[in-house]
Amino acid sequence: MKVLVPDDLGMRMLGSSPPVVPVRYTAGSPWPEEHLDAEAVVVDFTEAEATGHRLGDLPQLRLVQTLHAGYEQWRPFVPEGVMLSNGRGAHGGSTAEWVVAVLLNIYRELPMFARQQDAGVWRQQDTDTLIGKRVVVLGAGDLGTNLAARLAPFDTDVTLVGRTARPGVVALSDVATLLPEADAVVSMLPDDPSTRHTVDRDFLARMRDGAVLVNAGRGPAVDTDALLVELRSGRLRAALDVTDPEPLPPGHPLWSAPGLLVTPHVAGSTAGAAERGWKVALAQLLAFAETGVPPNRV
Repeated sequence: MKVLVPDDLGMRMLGSSPPVVPVRYTAGSPWPEEHLDAEAVVVDFTEAEATGHRLGDLPQLRLVQTLHAGYEQWRPFVPEGVMLSNGRGAHGGSTAEWVVAVLLNIYRELPMFARQQDAGVWRQQDTDTLIGKRVVVLGAGDLGTNLAARLAPFDTDVTLVGRTARPGVVALSDVATLLPEADAVVSMLPDDPSTRHTVDRDFLARMRDGAVLVNAGRGPAVDTDALLVELRSGRLRAALDVTDPEPLPPGHPLWSAPGLLVTPHVAGSTAGAAERGWKVALAQLLAFAETGVPPNRV
């Protein structure tokens, strides 16, 4: 099965895995003319429009495989009858690690101690802790389950929230009942019309005073204007790895909002991230070659 791949790492990692035959392409450039019979294309997080518009030029294309869990930007370009599969499972652990890191940063007040270090001040004081915190996680897929596993050693009480109720998962339609008792709410939602502004003014108003909102999913799940109102009042704190708009432009109010930690969409950007993405992609391609359906089909 001939597979078009966008980088040299992909060529190396797929090169010894028959029946997969990798062929290098360059994002934004025409497909290699002698390989227009490719049955699958692996795509990265970027270049969706430039590459997506050319998917229709591959007459035997049957699968578009992403290297990340996010796939929304590719969906408009996938031709009729072609499957789309994502990289679910590659970056859930590192994203969950980022959430734990920012929660510890907030509760243990590490920025304050860093400022005291810069000033040469030794001042002992108590801080808050993750121990015993009630954390509501919006999203019960790979990201959410990875986060629940990483929070468990901190003796937290984690509630997973999904689109529909099932054992161990509360329905998103019932999340309002959880918010008044939650110490932290973590959004790990994808970006689609059904999730836009899930965390809106009413949602935030139901959160208890002093609670923390974390967004490690997609920016549009949170109403930025509504969040700014709560941050400026000092009632809530937040940590955002994704924003709306994104990238966050210079001078945007979020940059200077009190009680907010912002990182530039780097939760999954860690050592070994690319290799993990390609391992998942390879597993999907091999399953597709064998059964005709990749496990991560979306």
